[in-house]
Amino acid sequence: MTRAVPQEILDALTDVDMPRLPPEASSSEAVLLAGVELPVYRAGCVVVGSGAAGLRAAVEMKRRGDDVVIVSQSAWGGTSACSGSDKQTLHTANTADQGDNYKAMARAVRSGGAMDEDTAYVEAVGSSRMMASLQFLGLPLPQDPLGGTLRYQTDHDDVGRATSCGPRTSRLMVKVLAEEAIRLDVPFYNQTTAVKILTEGEGADRHVVGILAMRASDRTGQNPLGIALFVSGVIVLAAGGPGELYRDSVYPNGCFGSLGLALEAGVELVNLTESQFGIGTRREGFPWNLSGSYVQAIPHIYSVDAEGTEHHFLAQYYRTTQELASNVFRKGYQWPFHATRMLDFGSSLVDLAISSETAAGRRVFMDFNRNPLPVPGDLPFSLERLDDDVRLYLGKAGAGQDVPIDRLKHMNPLAIELYRRYKIDIAAEPLEFAVNNQHMNGGIMVDTWGRSNLAGCYAVGEAAGTHGVTRPGGAALNAGQVFGTRVAEHIGASGRAKRPATGDKSGIAEAGVADLLSALRTESPLTVKSIRSAVQSRMSEKAGIICDEQSVGKALIEARKLSAEIRADGVAYGRAAEAVRGVQWRHMALASEAVLSALDFFIRRGGGSRGARAICDPQGESIPHASAGLLEQYRFRREREAHRDEQIVVRLEGDEIKLSTRPNRAVDENAKSFFERDWPAWLTGRIYDLGANE
Repeated sequence: MTRAVPQEILDALTDVDMPRLPPEASSSEAVLLAGVELPVYRAGCVVVGSGAAGLRAAVEMKRRGDDVVIVSQSAWGGTSACSGSDKQTLHTANTADQGDNYKAMARAVRSGGAMDEDTAYVEAVGSSRMMASLQFLGLPLPQDPLGGTLRYQTDHDDVGRATSCGPRTSRLMVKVLAEEAIRLDVPFYNQTTAVKILTEGEGADRHVVGILAMRASDRTGQNPLGIALFVSGVIVLAAGGPGELYRDSVYPNGCFGSLGLALEAGVELVNLTESQFGIGTRREGFPWNLSGSYVQAIPHIYSVDAEGTEHHFLAQYYRTTQELASNVFRKGYQWPFHATRMLDFGSSLVDLAISSETAAGRRVFMDFNRNPLPVPGDLPFSLERLDDDVRLYLGKAGAGQDVPIDRLKHMNPLAIELYRRYKIDIAAEPLEFAVNNQHMNGGIMVDTWGRSNLAGCYAVGEAAGTHGVTRPGGAALNAGQVFGTRVAEHIGASGRAKRPATGDKSGIAEAGVADLLSALRTESPLTVKSIRSAVQSRMSEKAGIICDEQSVGKALIEARKLSAEIRADGVAYGRAAEAVRGVQWRHMALASEAVLSALDFFIRRGGGSRGARAICDPQGESIPHASAGLLEQYRFRREREAHRDEQIVVRLEGDEIKLSTRPNRAVDENAKSFFERDWPAWLTGRIYDLGANE
């Protein structure tokens, strides 16, 4: 019997209203630079981004008495506030009855390889504190009658460390953190896009002195582009991932991240080869991940060709109806594509099949009013004929209803309610979807305190490249909260953000403004539209889930050529708003070149197939099977074990992208703390590893 949840509860967990931003503080200072009169804002620290990770960093800094401001392209408009899934996951340490402990969680978090062991342990041990603090702020995580947190299994998770507030978990996190930031009087500067990091010094002494931003509210006759100078010796990059990098993407529109911004400033990036791809609805409508109960309800999946004919295409890949239905279900907790799961008729064969249909020009749908059609010649679908793990899960969930929509209503009515808010009734009509880019696992290289190689520059959330090849679902939300706190602790210990920055940085800022203006040309043949089309089509078609050495190499040549043309000709703009996008697409073209450079470097060094992609190769050792036989065109290389122990580092020197590798940082699991011995390091601040340039 379906459990009825009152409509007002569904409404509260689906329609999450965000707080009103406080009035912005005006600039009391101006400076004339490169012929432009710029307003000057001063802060101890500037946090770039108003998502869950950036808000956590700002809140924790303010609590420690630091002077901090938040600049945001669009407050409450990023991935934290606008993205999710069926019951969006928060991944934290579980209780001992599941055999859990922090070391076990750390091993699980880093199990995909190419992740620092110390970072994994920091995320694990910080998860309990993070969850408790969110609950203190009012995040409604579900509990049992004795106060235990309700849990379930998620991607790359064998223990069941996942919990959720429903499809809007990260938005609810943003809400409670934003309310706390406003209560603490953290200043917000909205509609403010960071466009250039300003630095001074050379070599190891180079450090942050501020940021140039573009703000609609600062546009004047003397400053038509609204360029503003934020003077600060500390910045935290928390602007999320490069959502605009791919055409086939589940990111909200307008998510650019800060990878290009960071590269231009000499910040090193890492693991750019590693992303997550999975099924979701297209960004042209309502972008949303179709993991969890959407597929655990086992809807019928089919495609439609240009003539309107339906195709039961999954039946060409799986041998039996039971095998087909069971692997559709497994996409719930094996949601991201993984090359090895294409083998042995696994769940990523679903992704491959969907991607192939889309590439052939067919539209793909899931129908919650139909059970999967039978594989020709086999028995029809039955809940009694499913693999053991699937039958056990549905049995425990009480999801024995006859049709998928009723199973979904029983397991997760919020999943249906959410789409209704966007005028899509999946109870009445099929849902169109595709395989999309969803998350960048790489990003800015940081240490265990969130520091980059540029003194004064920190990174948290998806901007930080901490995740490695794979991660348990929801581990990213946890990492952003843990490292938001770690960054605040480190900045607080350094004492560098206690008061607004002082000093005259006009010379450095003027060079930055001149560089910015030279990159924007009213007469350039390169438009935002043309750059966007070139970057997104190239990334989706040549750097998606199926890659090969020749295609990636050719794509890299094209990306380098585009970057060179942008340097030579600039980016065209008409209105001032287009100038902001022009700078962002310059950064995105550079980020695309960096990703393709890392991917080409990885493949040419013999890199094999793993979390993000299958590297197809006629000499590859692995071949997916379909019901009709071998899929020889998708023969792929296996991952080399040695590559799990290292990370690819990317940096920009002049106009050239340089690549190198470094080993994962290790942690000694046998090392034990001792109170009397180790307490002085805490009392004196030695644990923060403060260098001379801090």
